[in-house]
Formats: sequence, structure tokens, C-alpha cells
Amino acid sequence: MTPPLRGIRHVALYSPALEASEGFWTGVMGYVVEWRPDADNVYLSSGTDNLALHRRQVDTAGHGPLDHIGLAVPAAADIDAWATHLQGHGVTLAAKAKTHRDGSRSLYFRDPGGILVQILHHTPISK
Repeated sequence: MTPPLRGIRHVALYSPALEASEGFWTGVMGYVVEWRPDADNVYLSSGTDNLALHRRQVDTAGHGPLDHIGLAVPAAADIDAWATHLQGHGVTLAAKAKTHRDGSRSLYFRDPGGILVQILHHTPISK
């Protein structure tokens, strides 16, 4: 049986112009800053999803602006259920289940096309 999943609620993007990107997402799109761990990273929220912006030059020779997508789950324990489910289907985890300092819990894996996917329980977007 497939563990619960709420769908895509998080996208992480690289931006060579972090301040301009943040200004667009907050000023034009209405997002608010949820967390700024340092000058090169900012986490924004609409209240139902979140957007992570990371300062980095976009390499058009192979690396675009997408860092990863995040799929929300209803409960932290669902992360471990997903780890078991994925590994049972032969999926190698890129990062094992971990509880982060903000209380969120996640794991990472790559889909067959190489896209990095995070399964995440983060209270503001997992409701």
C-alpha cells in the first residue's frame, strides 16, 4: 500500500539574483519570508506551500534553476513509511530520513529522470 501523500507543496530553486527573486516572490506574488538561515538562502511561504530560493549561478550547460521538488505528507511518521515503500521498490535514497532543526522531517531520492525529490513533513504545509 502506498503511504499518504498530500502532493507537491515545496519547490527549491537556484537564483543568481537572490534579492531580485525574493522581491518578486514577496512583492508581486504575495509570499512571506518564513526563514532566512543566511544571506544565500531564504524560505518563503504562501501559507499553503513554500518556495526555497538558494543563491547560485545557473549553469545552462546542464544545471538549470531547479534544485528539487518537495512532496508533503500529513505526519512525520509518514517519512519512514515512505522510506520503506521506496526501498521496497528498489529506489535508492539520496538522503535517509532525518529530522531537521526546525522540527520538519524529510528524505530525498531521485526519480528515473534524475530529478531530486524530497518527501517532507513540515507543519505549515503538511496540514
